[in-house]
Order: sequence, then structure tokens, then C-alpha cells
Amino acid sequence: MPSLLPLRQPDLPARDWFGAAHGRVVLACEQPLLARAGEERPGLPWVCISPVERPAGLEDRHLLWLRVDGADALTGDVGCAVDRWPLASESVGSIVLQHAGDCGLAWEETLAEASRVLVPGGRLWLFSLNPLSPYRRYWWRQGVADAEPFTWRRRLRRHGFEPEAVAEGIGPAWNAQRISAVQTGAGARAAYRLCAEKRSLPLTLKRVRAPSPALTPA
Repeated sequence: MPSLLPLRQPDLPARDWFGAAHGRVVLACEQPLLARAGEERPGLPWVCISPVERPAGLEDRHLLWLRVDGADALTGDVGCAVDRWPLASESVGSIVLQHAGDCGLAWEETLAEASRVLVPGGRLWLFSLNPLSPYRRYWWRQGVADAEPFTWRRRLRRHGFEPEAVAEGIGPAWNAQRISAVQTGAGARAAYRLCAEKRSLPLTLKRVRAPSPALTPA
């Protein structure tokens, strides 16, 4: 079995790890999926929050690309605080969080804003590193966070999302080789995608009592 000890490399800030060789492999495996998020709600704006700049091939005019800049700030197409996105409530069709939590972005505030700006029934695509993957040896002690799917499901439900029951595994498991095929379940893959839908409150009809018949004296 290959060693799980990390290869020697200089310590990197969590965000910068995704711009280095092993992080770029993971992002390259995910890129074919990104455009599909924008296709779910045609004509509506969509948002991607990522540790890197917008990649070539994603010039969609409906896409707002934001880059993680510390725990509570975003840059990219616009600059803003993590808890104050420059978007109207219920105006966005889809949101992609591409390893935003892995880079230390405040996830409570991020999910709260995502819930605010998504339309009812809008979808959130979450990409996260898989702590059960042997590939973790490349990000171990690099300041990068990771979490299993059940942890993210609990977080998503707390903010009004209904996550899918099964995540999808993405990328390599052992070696830094690009693997484009997506598998059911995170398994040993380096990363996974978990989708969730913003719950919309069901329409409830207010029950109105029929007036009691008037009592007439005998």
C-alpha cells in the first residue's frame, strides 16, 4: 500500500494550495461540472465561490465569480464581505461553493447568504475535499480543511437546504492524475460534490370557520 505520509513541500495558505500542482488536479477534474450548474436555471444569474480565479471557458455573462480572500471576504468580479453579497434576495438560480469551506471561508455566513439569494427551489452545488481519501496526504498540514458529506448535510439542513442522499466522488484517489469520470458516493476520491435544494415553504391555506347560525328566540 502506498505511504500516506505527505510529500515534502513548503507550507501553503489553504487558498493557495488549490493553485499549486496537486490542488489544480482536483479543480481540473471538477471544471466540466461547473458549467452544468448554470444550465439548471437558464436565464437566471448564478454564482461560483472558489479559491482560484475564473478559469478559461466559463465566460457566461450570467455568472458571478467570487474568489475566497480570507475567512470573511470575497474578491473576483466584485469585492464584498462574506455576509453581504451584492445580490437581491431570491434572485439567483444556482450557487457553486467550490472548496470555499476548505479554504476557511466562514461557512455559517456563506450558507446564510446562499439561502437568502437563491430562488425557492434553487440549487446549491458544494465541492469539498474528502478526508477519507488517500489523496489527503497532499493537503495534510497545509492548512486545508475537509469534512465528510454527513457533516455538510447537517450544516446545509441548518440553513434551509435539503441535501441529496448520495454525494458524487470526483478526481484521483492515490496519484495526482486527472480523472474526469464521476462515481456514485465519495469513496476514496480526492473530492466530492454534494447538491442541495433550497426548501420553499409550502402554501398553507388558512382555515376559516363558518359562522355559527344565528340563534333566534322561540
